[in-house]
Amino acid sequence: MKLMGELLKSPPISLQLLGYRDMLSTLAVLKWGHIVAMVYWLGGEWGVFQTSYNVVNRSLPMDERRRHMETAYRIDILARTGILLLFPLGWHMGYYWGVQPFGGAAITVVWVFFGLWLALCWAAFIKRETDTGIMLTIWDERIRYVVIPAIVITAIASLLGYGPFNAGTGQKWYSIKILLFGGALIIGLLLRFIMREWTTMFRILAEGENAEVEDRLEKSIRFGRSLAYLYWVTILTIAFFGATKPF
Repeated sequence: MKLMGELLKSPPISLQLLGYRDMLSTLAVLKWGHIVAMVYWLGGEWGVFQTSYNVVNRSLPMDERRRHMETAYRIDILARTGILLLFPLGWHMGYYWGVQPFGGAAITVVWVFFGLWLALCWAAFIKRETDTGIMLTIWDERIRYVVIPAIVITAIASLLGYGPFNAGTGQKWYSIKILLFGGALIIGLLLRFIMREWTTMFRILAEGENAEVEDRLEKSIRFGRSLAYLYWVTILTIAFFGATKPF
């Protein structure tokens, strides 16, 4: 009789399975979105890297170089979109995996915050050739000044056992992944500085030849290419930890 009473209190097996399937379905969609965002992030950065060779090619007419710069911006916005979507997707999946304890309203807040940030990023892209676009880009950068330390500190604190993320046996991969993501944002911030310089310097070059600005442009992009190699290694390492979950 006691067993019968417990069974009556529990939801039917079919409903339990339905809830489990709903969770699996949501998790599957989140994983799909995470993979797509990672692909655009990694592939976009490669596209910008290759296009930069023609941006600094002094033998090309200025109009041609500007077209390549425009192409770089159009590719880069997809990479920026990917990187900003990765955190809420990873945060959401982390709740299902039990490696971060904040669900419900916390998931909604994270999605809304990154949605608004993404809108700002796209607004800066659309207005990129104007003073408004440069101002919006600066605000995009300022947000990173807050987000990056928050991500890095919470990841390190979690690895040391202070939370907020769960970092028991088989769970440390999440905090390591978050820490690496914070490092990638730092590299991305430096690359944002470089691309903002492009806009400013091309305004000067549009007025006529300027050897000093050309030298600065080449130096800027050489530094950006060096960062790009480190960026790719970091992105691939993040993907490795997410796929294998080794610790």
